[in-house]
Amino acid sequence: MGYWDLEEGKDCVAKTWITTKIATAIGLVGSAYHIVAFPPETAVEALTRATSGTVTMAAMGAIFGMATCLSAQAREAPDDPTNYFIGGCASGIFLGARTHSAITGTTACFGLGTLAMFTKIGQMEGWRLTGPPKL
Repeated sequence: MGYWDLEEGKDCVAKTWITTKIATAIGLVGSAYHIVAFPPETAVEALTRATSGTVTMAAMGAIFGMATCLSAQAREAPDDPTNYFIGGCASGIFLGARTHSAITGTTACFGLGTLAMFTKIGQMEGWRLTGPPKL
């Protein structure tokens, strides 16, 4: 089952697990590219950088999944795109805390929240990024 197959505001653990797995995979790929683009001095440095990037992304995915689901339950509005903004913003705030930067946290909160909100709106309205156009 995929993320969109689960009901909004229900089964928060399953939704969080899915977002954590996706974010971990993205973190692994991003870390691999970073190591190739900026070669480390030692194998330990490579392992440290890969672990740091991957764990950060995994935590962001878990925070997004849990915050989105819990806000849907608390607000009693399961299909509201605002829940996705809240989840994205929570992930951005974590990124700011991780980097010790209020500017990074604020920008990531707004950027990730907006991206998540538009993703939900697009899913609800049937927006497509690929494939033949609807006529």
